[in-house]
Amino acid sequence: MKTLLWALAVLASSVPAVTLDGTKAEMIPAAQVKAEIDSTAVQAAADGHGTGVLARYGNLALQVSVLTRSGEGEIHAHLDDLMIVQQGSATLITGGTLVDRRELPNGSKGSGILNGKTQILHVGDVVIIPAGVPHQLLIAPGMVYSSLVAKIKES
Repeated sequence: MKTLLWALAVLASSVPAVTLDGTKAEMIPAAQVKAEIDSTAVQAAADGHGTGVLARYGNLALQVSVLTRSGEGEIHAHLDDLMIVQQGSATLITGGTLVDRRELPNGSKGSGILNGKTQILHVGDVVIIPAGVPHQLLIAPGMVYSSLVAKIKES
């Protein structure tokens, strides 16, 4: 598992996004991951959140996510999330029930989560959220939170 996470972290660092073709391995320098996080942080400063795509390969999309405010509760219908915290901290709520649930083409969103499990995330923590599991990230005022996120489409 440690090797897989390291490989995902290395792969995640491409700027601009690469489309892997399955014929060779890609090494993406850490400086490029930082550059993508910094670039995405500009969007997050304006909108409260920003996402940059680092790589795509088959059922995998590797992204950088930067948050400066709390996100909505959400459920992905067919995507597993693998998150590696890069900066800041956040409160992760998983499980429970979406409040004010709205159905969307690829899942559901809501204003929050009721009766979920709460965990504090720090730099270096790794989180795996299977498709179908409610989740929400809460960001403290003034905090900048960033993570590498592998979106893995279930077959």
